[in-house]
Amino acid sequence: MKITFMGAGSTVFARNVIGDCMCSEALRDSVFALYDIDAKRLEESRTILEAMRAAKGEYGKIECYVGVEQRKAALKDANFVVDAIQVGLYDPCTIIDFEVPKKYGLRQTIADTLGIGGIMRALRTIPVLKDFADDMAEVCPDALFLNYTNPMAMLTGFMLRYTPIKTVGLCHSVQVCSEGLLNDLGMQDKLEGRKELIAGINHMAWLLELKDKYGNDLYPEVRSRVDDYLAKPDATNKVRMEYIKYFGYYVTESSEHNAEYNMFYIKSKYPELIEKYNIPLDEYPRRCVNQIERWKNEYAEILETGVKEHERSNEYASRIMEAIVTGKPYQIGGNVLNTDHLITNLPAEACVEVPCLVNGYGVQPCHVGPLPVQCAAMNMTNINVQLLTIEAAVTRKKDHIYQAAMLDPHTGSELDIDTIKKMVDDLIEAHGNYLPAYH
Repeated sequence: MKITFMGAGSTVFARNVIGDCMCSEALRDSVFALYDIDAKRLEESRTILEAMRAAKGEYGKIECYVGVEQRKAALKDANFVVDAIQVGLYDPCTIIDFEVPKKYGLRQTIADTLGIGGIMRALRTIPVLKDFADDMAEVCPDALFLNYTNPMAMLTGFMLRYTPIKTVGLCHSVQVCSEGLLNDLGMQDKLEGRKELIAGINHMAWLLELKDKYGNDLYPEVRSRVDDYLAKPDATNKVRMEYIKYFGYYVTESSEHNAEYNMFYIKSKYPELIEKYNIPLDEYPRRCVNQIERWKNEYAEILETGVKEHERSNEYASRIMEAIVTGKPYQIGGNVLNTDHLITNLPAEACVEVPCLVNGYGVQPCHVGPLPVQCAAMNMTNINVQLLTIEAAVTRKKDHIYQAAMLDPHTGSELDIDTIKKMVDDLIEAHGNYLPAYH
Protein backbone atom coordinates (compact mmCIF):
# COMPACT_ATOMS: atom_id res chain seq x y z
CA MET A 1 0.00 0.00 0.00
CA LYS A 2 1.16 3.54 -0.74
CA ILE A 3 0.26 6.69 1.19
CA THR A 4 1.36 9.96 -0.43
CA PHE A 5 1.60 13.17 1.56
CA MET A 6 1.42 16.37 -0.52
CA GLY A 7 3.02 19.28 1.32
CA ALA A 8 5.15 17.05 3.54
CA GLY A 9 7.37 20.04 4.35
CA SER A 10 4.59 20.89 6.80
CA THR A 11 6.60 18.82 9.25
CA VAL A 12 4.46 18.98 12.38
CA PHE A 13 1.33 17.89 10.52
CA ALA A 14 3.16 15.28 8.42
CA ARG A 15 4.62 13.87 11.62
CA ASN A 16 1.16 13.56 13.16
CA VAL A 17 -0.54 11.94 10.17
CA ILE A 18 2.29 9.63 9.08
CA GLY A 19 3.08 8.93 12.74
CA ASP A 20 -0.55 7.91 13.25
CA CYS A 21 -0.24 5.54 10.29
CA MET A 22 2.88 4.03 11.85
CA CYS A 23 0.80 3.31 14.97
CA SER A 24 -1.70 1.27 12.95
CA GLU A 25 -0.96 -2.38 12.31
CA ALA A 26 -3.00 -2.19 9.11
CA LEU A 27 -1.02 0.79 7.74
CA ARG A 28 2.51 0.63 9.16
CA ASP A 29 3.95 -1.50 6.34
CA SER A 30 3.01 1.11 3.74
CA VAL A 31 5.26 3.08 1.45
CA PHE A 32 5.07 6.66 2.73
CA ALA A 33 5.75 8.99 -0.20
CA LEU A 34 6.61 12.52 0.92
CA TYR A 35 6.21 15.32 -1.62
CA ASP A 36 7.07 19.01 -1.36
CA ILE A 37 8.53 21.78 -3.52
CA ASP A 38 10.92 22.83 -0.72
CA ALA A 39 13.85 20.42 -0.47
CA LYS A 40 15.07 21.73 2.89
CA ARG A 41 11.70 21.40 4.62
CA LEU A 42 11.19 17.98 3.05
CA GLU A 43 14.55 16.79 4.37
CA GLU A 44 13.59 17.93 7.87
CA SER A 45 10.40 15.87 7.63
CA ARG A 46 12.27 12.86 6.30
CA THR A 47 14.81 13.02 9.15
CA ILE A 48 12.11 13.03 11.79
CA LEU A 49 9.89 10.42 10.15
CA GLU A 50 12.80 8.05 9.59
CA ALA A 51 13.66 8.32 13.28
CA MET A 52 10.02 7.68 14.18
CA ARG A 53 9.91 4.69 11.84
CA ALA A 54 13.01 3.25 13.54
CA ALA A 55 11.43 3.78 16.95
CA LYS A 56 8.24 2.03 15.78
CA GLY A 57 10.03 -1.14 14.58
CA GLU A 58 11.23 -0.05 11.13
CA TYR A 59 8.04 -1.07 9.35
CA GLY A 60 7.27 0.35 5.92
CA LYS A 61 9.40 2.62 3.80
CA ILE A 62 9.80 6.37 3.32
CA GLU A 63 10.37 7.89 -0.11
CA CYS A 64 10.94 11.58 -0.91
CA TYR A 65 9.97 13.51 -4.02
CA VAL A 66 10.94 17.15 -4.60
CA GLY A 67 9.46 19.56 -7.11
CA VAL A 68 6.83 19.49 -9.82
CA GLU A 69 8.91 17.24 -12.06
CA GLN A 70 8.72 14.44 -9.43
CA ARG A 71 5.06 14.91 -8.55
CA LYS A 72 3.68 12.14 -10.74
CA ALA A 73 6.21 9.69 -9.33
CA ALA A 74 5.12 10.65 -5.80
CA LEU A 75 1.48 9.99 -6.72
CA LYS A 76 1.96 6.89 -8.88
CA ASP A 77 -0.06 3.91 -7.58
CA ALA A 78 -1.01 5.71 -4.36
CA ASN A 79 -3.98 4.32 -2.44
CA PHE A 80 -4.40 7.46 -0.34
CA VAL A 81 -3.25 11.02 -0.93
CA VAL A 82 -3.14 13.46 2.00
CA ASP A 83 -3.15 17.15 1.05
CA ALA A 84 -1.69 19.76 3.43
CA ILE A 85 -0.18 22.35 1.10
CA GLN A 86 -0.01 26.12 1.59
CA VAL A 87 0.51 27.89 -1.72
CA GLY A 88 2.60 31.02 -1.21
CA LEU A 89 3.29 30.22 2.45
CA TYR A 90 3.26 32.88 5.17
CA ASP A 91 5.78 35.00 3.29
CA PRO A 92 4.74 36.45 0.91
CA CYS A 93 1.12 35.42 0.46
CA THR A 94 -0.35 35.43 3.96
CA ILE A 95 1.33 38.79 4.59
CA ILE A 96 -0.26 40.11 1.39
CA ASP A 97 -3.68 38.74 2.40
CA PHE A 98 -3.56 40.82 5.58
CA GLU A 99 -1.57 43.92 4.70
CA VAL A 100 -3.30 44.94 1.45
CA PRO A 101 -6.85 44.84 2.91
CA LYS A 102 -5.56 46.69 5.99
CA LYS A 103 -4.72 49.66 3.72
CA TYR A 104 -8.42 49.85 2.90
CA GLY A 105 -9.47 49.64 6.56
CA LEU A 106 -10.45 45.97 6.39
CA ARG A 107 -9.14 44.00 9.37
CA GLN A 108 -9.03 40.20 9.69
CA THR A 109 -8.21 37.55 12.29
CA ILE A 110 -7.38 34.30 10.44
CA ALA A 111 -8.21 34.91 6.74
CA ASP A 112 -7.85 31.30 5.60
CA THR A 113 -11.51 30.28 5.21
CA LEU A 114 -13.71 33.18 4.19
CA GLY A 115 -13.32 36.91 3.75
CA ILE A 116 -11.00 38.47 1.22
CA GLY A 117 -8.08 36.44 2.61
CA GLY A 118 -9.95 33.17 2.18
CA ILE A 119 -10.95 34.13 -1.36
CA MET A 120 -7.34 34.87 -2.35
CA ARG A 121 -6.05 31.70 -0.70
CA ALA A 122 -8.57 29.63 -2.68
CA LEU A 123 -7.73 31.33 -5.98
CA ARG A 124 -4.02 30.58 -5.66
CA THR A 125 -4.58 27.01 -4.39
CA ILE A 126 -7.25 25.67 -6.78
CA PRO A 127 -4.93 25.66 -9.84
CA VAL A 128 -2.41 23.58 -7.90
CA LEU A 129 -5.11 21.11 -6.82
CA LYS A 130 -6.23 20.91 -10.45
CA ASP A 131 -2.68 19.84 -11.36
CA PHE A 132 -2.74 17.26 -8.57
CA ALA A 133 -6.07 15.94 -9.84
CA ASP A 134 -4.85 15.69 -13.43
CA ASP A 135 -1.81 13.69 -12.30
CA MET A 136 -3.91 11.48 -10.05
CA ALA A 137 -6.38 10.74 -12.84
CA GLU A 138 -3.42 9.43 -14.83
CA VAL A 139 -1.33 7.55 -12.24
CA CYS A 140 -3.65 6.74 -9.28
CA PRO A 141 -7.26 7.25 -10.42
CA ASP A 142 -8.78 5.17 -7.61
CA ALA A 143 -6.93 6.88 -4.75
CA LEU A 144 -8.87 8.74 -2.07
CA PHE A 145 -7.82 12.38 -1.71
CA LEU A 146 -7.89 13.50 1.94
CA ASN A 147 -7.88 17.30 1.91
CA TYR A 148 -6.74 19.20 5.01
CA THR A 149 -5.92 22.46 3.21
CA ASN A 150 -8.01 25.60 3.76
CA PRO A 151 -10.26 27.14 2.61
CA MET A 152 -11.78 23.69 3.08
CA ALA A 153 -15.23 24.17 1.54
CA MET A 154 -13.92 25.98 -1.54
CA LEU A 155 -11.09 23.54 -2.27
CA THR A 156 -13.03 20.35 -1.52
CA GLY A 157 -16.04 21.71 -3.38
CA PHE A 158 -13.87 22.38 -6.43
CA MET A 159 -12.32 18.89 -6.33
CA LEU A 160 -15.71 17.20 -6.07
CA ARG A 161 -17.41 19.27 -8.76
CA TYR A 162 -14.66 19.71 -11.34
CA THR A 163 -12.36 16.68 -11.05
CA PRO A 164 -12.98 12.91 -11.12
CA ILE A 165 -10.98 12.33 -7.93
CA LYS A 166 -12.66 10.77 -4.89
CA THR A 167 -12.29 13.46 -2.23
CA VAL A 168 -13.24 14.16 1.36
CA GLY A 169 -12.34 17.29 3.31
CA LEU A 170 -11.15 16.88 6.90
CA CYS A 171 -11.02 19.43 9.71
CA HIS A 172 -9.90 19.25 13.33
CA SER A 173 -12.76 21.31 14.71
CA VAL A 174 -15.51 18.66 14.66
CA GLN A 175 -13.69 16.29 17.04
CA VAL A 176 -13.18 18.92 19.75
CA CYS A 177 -16.39 20.96 19.38
CA SER A 178 -18.64 19.66 22.16
CA GLU A 179 -15.74 18.91 24.50
CA GLY A 180 -14.58 22.52 24.29
CA LEU A 181 -18.10 23.83 24.90
CA LEU A 182 -18.68 21.70 27.99
CA ASN A 183 -15.26 22.55 29.39
CA ASP A 184 -15.83 26.28 28.90
CA LEU A 185 -19.18 26.12 30.69
CA GLY A 186 -17.96 24.01 33.61
CA MET A 187 -19.94 20.93 32.54
CA GLN A 188 -17.05 18.46 32.48
CA ASP A 189 -19.19 15.89 34.30
CA LYS A 190 -21.26 15.54 31.11
CA LEU A 191 -18.32 14.68 28.82
CA GLU A 192 -18.26 10.92 29.24
CA GLY A 193 -20.59 9.04 26.91
CA ARG A 194 -22.08 12.19 25.39
CA LYS A 195 -23.90 11.98 22.06
CA GLU A 196 -23.91 14.70 19.42
CA LEU A 197 -25.07 15.60 15.93
CA ILE A 198 -23.02 18.15 13.97
CA ALA A 199 -23.88 19.41 10.48
CA GLY A 200 -23.54 22.54 8.38
CA ILE A 201 -20.47 23.81 6.53
CA ASN A 202 -16.80 23.70 7.44
CA HIS A 203 -15.93 26.03 10.33
CA MET A 204 -19.62 26.83 10.70
CA ALA A 205 -21.14 23.42 11.29
CA TRP A 206 -23.78 23.47 14.00
CA LEU A 207 -23.89 21.37 17.13
CA LEU A 208 -27.52 20.50 16.47
CA GLU A 209 -27.94 17.96 19.27
CA LEU A 210 -25.98 17.36 22.47
CA LYS A 211 -27.10 14.67 24.92
CA ASP A 212 -25.54 13.06 27.96
CA LYS A 213 -24.86 9.33 28.20
CA TYR A 214 -28.44 8.74 29.37
CA GLY A 215 -29.95 10.57 26.38
CA ASN A 216 -30.90 13.76 28.24
CA ASP A 217 -30.78 16.99 26.21
CA LEU A 218 -27.89 19.14 27.47
CA TYR A 219 -28.81 22.29 25.54
CA PRO A 220 -31.18 23.73 28.22
CA GLU A 221 -28.33 23.73 30.75
CA VAL A 222 -25.85 24.98 28.15
CA ARG A 223 -28.10 27.92 27.28
CA SER A 224 -28.66 28.74 30.94
CA ARG A 225 -24.89 29.19 31.44
CA VAL A 226 -24.12 31.34 28.39
CA ASP A 227 -24.80 34.76 29.97
CA ASP A 228 -22.46 34.06 32.89
CA TYR A 229 -19.73 33.08 30.44
CA LEU A 230 -20.25 36.20 28.33
CA ALA A 231 -19.96 38.36 31.46
CA LYS A 232 -16.37 37.25 32.05
CA PRO A 233 -14.05 40.03 30.82
CA ASP A 234 -11.21 37.68 29.89
CA ALA A 235 -13.26 34.94 28.19
CA THR A 236 -11.99 34.24 24.66
CA ASN A 237 -14.88 32.20 23.21
CA LYS A 238 -17.57 34.87 23.27
CA VAL A 239 -18.51 34.93 19.59
CA ARG A 240 -19.56 31.27 19.56
CA MET A 241 -21.38 31.65 22.87
CA GLU A 242 -23.35 34.53 21.36
CA TYR A 243 -24.26 32.27 18.47
CA ILE A 244 -25.99 30.05 21.04
CA LYS A 245 -27.78 33.08 22.46
CA TYR A 246 -28.99 34.57 19.17
CA PHE A 247 -29.05 31.63 16.74
CA GLY A 248 -29.76 28.84 19.19
CA TYR A 249 -26.75 26.61 18.48
CA TYR A 250 -22.98 26.36 18.92
CA VAL A 251 -20.59 26.15 15.94
CA THR A 252 -17.52 24.02 15.39
CA GLU A 253 -14.70 26.47 14.74
CA SER A 254 -13.17 28.96 17.16
CA SER A 255 -14.44 32.42 18.01
CA GLU A 256 -11.45 34.12 16.37
CA HIS A 257 -12.42 32.34 13.15
CA ASN A 258 -16.14 33.04 13.40
CA ALA A 259 -15.58 36.70 14.26
CA GLU A 260 -14.79 37.31 10.56
CA TYR A 261 -17.44 35.03 8.99
CA ASN A 262 -20.25 37.53 9.57
CA MET A 263 -21.03 41.23 9.70
CA PHE A 264 -21.41 41.58 13.46
CA TYR A 265 -18.11 41.84 15.32
CA ILE A 266 -15.22 43.42 13.39
CA LYS A 267 -16.61 46.86 12.53
CA SER A 268 -14.55 50.01 12.08
CA LYS A 269 -17.47 52.12 13.35
CA TYR A 270 -17.62 50.09 16.56
CA PRO A 271 -13.98 49.56 17.62
CA GLU A 272 -15.10 48.82 21.18
CA LEU A 273 -16.41 45.42 20.02
CA ILE A 274 -12.85 44.16 19.54
CA GLU A 275 -12.14 44.52 23.26
CA LYS A 276 -15.63 43.45 24.36
CA TYR A 277 -15.37 40.12 22.51
CA ASN A 278 -11.59 39.69 22.86
CA ILE A 279 -11.16 39.43 19.09
CA PRO A 280 -7.49 38.90 18.15
CA LEU A 281 -6.97 40.94 14.97
CA ASP A 282 -4.02 39.77 12.83
CA GLU A 283 -3.98 36.51 14.78
CA TYR A 284 -2.92 34.19 11.95
CA PRO A 285 0.26 36.10 11.03
CA ARG A 286 1.27 36.01 14.71
CA ARG A 287 0.68 32.27 14.80
CA CYS A 288 2.74 31.78 11.65
CA VAL A 289 5.72 33.69 13.05
CA ASN A 290 5.52 31.84 16.37
CA GLN A 291 5.11 28.46 14.68
CA ILE A 292 8.10 29.00 12.41
CA GLU A 293 10.27 29.94 15.41
CA ARG A 294 8.90 27.11 17.54
CA TRP A 295 9.64 24.59 14.81
CA LYS A 296 13.24 25.78 14.45
CA ASN A 297 13.76 25.22 18.18
CA GLU A 298 11.96 21.87 18.17
CA TYR A 299 13.93 20.58 15.20
CA ALA A 300 17.24 21.56 16.82
CA GLU A 301 16.16 19.79 20.01
CA ILE A 302 15.14 16.65 18.09
CA LEU A 303 18.51 16.51 16.32
CA GLU A 304 20.23 16.78 19.68
CA THR A 305 18.10 14.54 21.90
CA GLY A 306 16.24 12.28 19.46
CA VAL A 307 12.60 11.79 18.47
CA LYS A 308 9.96 11.75 21.15
CA GLU A 309 7.52 8.85 21.27
CA HIS A 310 4.48 9.44 19.07
CA GLU A 311 1.04 8.58 20.39
CA ARG A 312 -1.78 8.29 17.89
CA SER A 313 -3.67 11.58 17.60
CA ASN A 314 -7.37 12.15 17.03
CA GLU A 315 -6.80 13.22 13.40
CA TYR A 316 -9.20 11.47 11.05
CA ALA A 317 -6.74 10.56 8.27
CA SER A 318 -5.19 7.32 9.57
CA ARG A 319 -8.52 6.11 10.94
CA ILE A 320 -10.21 6.64 7.57
CA MET A 321 -7.47 4.68 5.81
CA GLU A 322 -7.68 1.94 8.43
CA ALA A 323 -11.46 1.66 8.13
CA ILE A 324 -11.26 1.36 4.33
CA VAL A 325 -8.43 -1.18 4.44
CA THR A 326 -9.88 -3.36 7.22
CA GLY A 327 -13.59 -2.81 6.61
CA LYS A 328 -14.07 -1.93 10.28
CA PRO A 329 -16.56 1.00 10.38
CA TYR A 330 -15.58 4.43 11.65
CA GLN A 331 -17.61 7.65 11.83
CA ILE A 332 -16.20 11.05 10.89
CA GLY A 333 -17.42 14.56 10.28
CA GLY A 334 -16.52 14.94 6.61
CA ASN A 335 -16.72 17.69 4.00
CA VAL A 336 -18.58 16.40 0.95
CA LEU A 337 -20.77 17.68 -1.83
CA ASN A 338 -24.42 18.19 -0.82
CA THR A 339 -25.50 15.66 -3.43
CA ASP A 340 -29.11 14.43 -3.02
CA HIS A 341 -29.49 17.25 -0.50
CA LEU A 342 -27.91 15.67 2.54
CA ILE A 343 -28.86 18.99 4.15
CA THR A 344 -32.17 19.72 2.47
CA ASN A 345 -32.22 23.51 2.86
CA LEU A 346 -28.73 24.11 1.44
CA PRO A 347 -27.93 23.98 -2.31
CA ALA A 348 -26.82 20.74 -3.96
CA GLU A 349 -23.55 22.26 -5.23
CA ALA A 350 -22.53 23.41 -1.73
CA CYS A 351 -19.75 21.61 0.14
CA VAL A 352 -21.26 20.58 3.48
CA GLU A 353 -19.86 19.06 6.66
CA VAL A 354 -21.95 16.09 7.81
CA PRO A 355 -21.54 12.78 9.63
CA CYS A 356 -20.02 10.15 7.33
CA LEU A 357 -19.66 6.40 7.74
CA VAL A 358 -16.31 5.03 6.58
CA ASN A 359 -15.83 1.32 5.83
CA GLY A 360 -14.56 -0.94 3.07
CA TYR A 361 -16.80 0.87 0.59
CA GLY A 362 -15.18 4.22 1.30
CA VAL A 363 -16.68 7.42 2.69
CA GLN A 364 -20.48 7.40 2.81
CA PRO A 365 -22.15 10.69 3.83
CA CYS A 366 -25.29 10.53 6.00
CA HIS A 367 -28.56 12.32 5.30
CA VAL A 368 -29.25 15.04 7.88
CA GLY A 369 -32.39 16.81 6.66
CA PRO A 370 -33.06 20.54 7.16
CA LEU A 371 -31.03 22.78 9.43
CA PRO A 372 -32.90 25.24 11.64
CA VAL A 373 -33.79 28.04 9.23
CA GLN A 374 -31.58 30.64 10.95
CA CYS A 375 -28.58 28.26 10.85
CA ALA A 376 -29.10 27.56 7.14
CA ALA A 377 -29.36 31.32 6.54
CA MET A 378 -26.04 31.94 8.29
CA ASN A 379 -24.43 29.14 6.29
CA MET A 380 -25.76 30.60 3.04
CA THR A 381 -23.96 33.92 3.65
CA ASN A 382 -20.73 31.88 3.52
CA ILE A 383 -21.79 29.44 0.78
CA ASN A 384 -22.52 32.37 -1.57
CA VAL A 385 -18.89 33.46 -1.29
CA GLN A 386 -17.60 29.90 -1.64
CA LEU A 387 -19.56 29.20 -4.84
CA LEU A 388 -18.59 32.50 -6.47
CA THR A 389 -14.92 31.96 -5.63
CA ILE A 390 -15.00 28.51 -7.22
CA GLU A 391 -16.73 30.07 -10.24
CA ALA A 392 -13.95 32.65 -10.50
CA ALA A 393 -11.28 29.94 -10.35
CA VAL A 394 -13.00 27.91 -13.10
CA THR A 395 -13.98 30.75 -15.48
CA ARG A 396 -11.01 33.06 -14.73
CA LYS A 397 -13.45 35.98 -14.74
CA LYS A 398 -12.43 38.81 -12.44
CA ASP A 399 -16.09 39.85 -12.07
CA HIS A 400 -16.72 36.72 -10.02
CA ILE A 401 -13.90 37.69 -7.64
CA TYR A 402 -15.48 41.11 -7.24
CA GLN A 403 -18.86 39.48 -6.61
CA ALA A 404 -17.45 37.03 -4.06
CA ALA A 405 -15.83 39.91 -2.17
CA MET A 406 -18.95 42.08 -2.40
CA LEU A 407 -21.12 39.31 -0.98
CA ASP A 408 -18.65 38.39 1.73
CA PRO A 409 -20.44 39.40 4.97
CA HIS A 410 -17.46 41.12 6.60
CA THR A 411 -16.06 42.80 3.48
CA GLY A 412 -19.44 43.98 2.20
CA SER A 413 -20.42 45.43 5.58
CA GLU A 414 -17.21 47.50 5.82
CA LEU A 415 -16.41 48.70 2.27
CA ASP A 416 -18.30 50.17 -0.70
CA ILE A 417 -18.27 48.47 -4.10
CA ASP A 418 -15.66 50.73 -5.74
CA THR A 419 -13.30 50.25 -2.81
CA ILE A 420 -13.82 46.48 -2.88
CA LYS A 421 -12.92 46.40 -6.58
CA LYS A 422 -9.77 48.47 -6.03
CA MET A 423 -8.73 46.21 -3.15
CA VAL A 424 -9.25 43.06 -5.24
CA ASP A 425 -7.20 44.57 -8.09
CA ASP A 426 -4.41 45.45 -5.66
CA LEU A 427 -4.43 41.94 -4.20
CA ILE A 428 -4.27 40.32 -7.63
CA GLU A 429 -1.33 42.53 -8.57
CA ALA A 430 0.46 41.90 -5.27
CA HIS A 431 0.12 38.12 -5.61
CA GLY A 432 1.71 38.22 -9.05
CA ASN A 433 2.63 34.75 -10.31
CA TYR A 434 0.85 33.05 -7.42
CA LEU A 435 -2.44 33.78 -9.19
CA PRO A 436 -3.44 32.86 -12.74
CA ALA A 437 -4.52 35.57 -15.17
CA TYR A 438 -8.08 36.87 -14.86
CA HIS A 439 -10.07 38.73 -17.48
